[in-house]
Amino acid sequence: MNCSNKNKAGNDKGVVLVVVMLLLLMLSLIGIASITTSTSDMTVAGNELNQTGAFYAAESGIEKAAAAIVTSFETNGTPPSPLPSGSQTQGAYQYSYSTVADGSPVQMTLADGAYRGLYGLVRKYNITSTGLDNSGESSVTLKMAMQDALIPLFQFAVFYQNDLEFSPSTVMTLGGRVHANGEVFLQSSGGLNINSYLTAAGNIHHGPKAGSGLGSLAGDVLIMDKNGAYQNMKNNDGTWLDASSAGWVNSSLSRWSGLVEDDAHGITQLEMPVVTDGPATDLIDRGAGNNDSFELKAGLKFVDGQVYYLSAPGTWTNVTAAMIAQGVITARTFYDAREAQDVYSLDIDVQRLTASGYYPSNGVIYASVPAVSGVISGVRLRNATTLPRATTFATDNPLYTVGNFNTVTKKPAAIMADAVTVLSSSWDDSRSTQPLGSRGASATQLNASFITGTTETGQDGHAYNGGLENSLRLLESWNNVTMTWRGSAVSLWYSRQATGVWSYGNYYIAPTRDWAFDIDLLNIANLPPGTPMVNIVQRTQWYQIFAAAQ
Repeated sequence: MNCSNKNKAGNDKGVVLVVVMLLLLMLSLIGIASITTSTSDMTVAGNELNQTGAFYAAESGIEKAAAAIVTSFETNGTPPSPLPSGSQTQGAYQYSYSTVADGSPVQMTLADGAYRGLYGLVRKYNITSTGLDNSGESSVTLKMAMQDALIPLFQFAVFYQNDLEFSPSTVMTLGGRVHANGEVFLQSSGGLNINSYLTAAGNIHHGPKAGSGLGSLAGDVLIMDKNGAYQNMKNNDGTWLDASSAGWVNSSLSRWSGLVEDDAHGITQLEMPVVTDGPATDLIDRGAGNNDSFELKAGLKFVDGQVYYLSAPGTWTNVTAAMIAQGVITARTFYDAREAQDVYSLDIDVQRLTASGYYPSNGVIYASVPAVSGVISGVRLRNATTLPRATTFATDNPLYTVGNFNTVTKKPAAIMADAVTVLSSSWDDSRSTQPLGSRGASATQLNASFITGTTETGQDGHAYNGGLENSLRLLESWNNVTMTWRGSAVSLWYSRQATGVWSYGNYYIAPTRDWAFDIDLLNIANLPPGTPMVNIVQRTQWYQIFAAAQ
């Protein structure tokens, strides 16, 4: 081999070596880049994992505070005290949260949801929660706003938990919002006028409820539209526009501009949980084992023949002897022709109670008369034209009023009872067993909201239950005599003691009913003491205000 070939071979080997070295360098650089990238990706992934964990930790704090607020309002009707705050470690993460009230409660009209158009006493709360991983590298802060709307039940002119029936024999005008969680049945003889929203979770019908025994009445049923003009349920051809009509939804919206709606329009039951747990009658039942009883809210109570005055917080003083001596309470017996039974009555003279010095400062009075064999036990309020302060009377018995009630310097007032019967100023116990013609009524006015029981049409021997027009029961001949009522009418239960069958012309003749919603109730300051309210807790805003990775 010559010399030139040897040099060429050597040069080739040098080139190969350089190429190999360059390839090794490139692979090394690629390897280093890959390792660097992998390390960076792992760091980024770790940061993202930490940040995600911190986010969920912060959210845990939000949910913990929100749950505490909801539970407190549902259980006690009040916000938790103190407001939720604290910190906690969960695995590799920790969170801290706090809650502050956003200003004082204010009265607001609700704009959304099933309760739109109603007002509530609204309280707002802001929750702040920060989540952090244990290394301190990532943190997330979240905020959520909540509000509790305390909705008074007495802002309805009429609220029925079950079916609502109207079938007045005389002209009847009703102002204020009307709602039933069941069906609504409307008809009249002389005319029925409804001046506000009419809604039902069931259907709205013209005519009587099946099983009522009533025929269909041809009197006008007029309901106001949004312009304040009455629009008749009766069509020009003599038929009626109701839920059975073809095109009911569009036709009703056109006729009443959205003020008449039922299930077909998307109306659902308004859940008015006025008690913590159990039936609504817990409101009027005795307080033993019943935290919702008005006996526990009372400042004065008449129980088992004894009278107790709340002289100091937690201290009840027996004032029975003083009540008897001052003529505040008397035992009477009279005949209730609807019940076809005598009533053993605890009569309470409100005027004398006011003068006694034992009128409760909180205005809540509870009474429960024990059962007496062969008669109905009841409570009767006399001389109650003037109430010294806002007052609520509650009893698990039937309650009767005699004469005008709360008509002089009207105060916020409510009556809650198994049944409520209005007796006029002309009522005389000695004529209670005589024929109806001997029980002529005189003009009488009642200024009070009431929660009372009804009987159920078509059940337990009942035909028509008397309808809304007889939710305040009567026992006299009111022919051409005016019975005036201002307040809110609520029916949440069926009567358990006063269960007599309704009939017309046997034990009463209908009055001229001047009934209307008391617009004073649209101001929360004018509600009777202890007015049942519903708590609606809503989340109104949620946002992240800071996220960082160190």
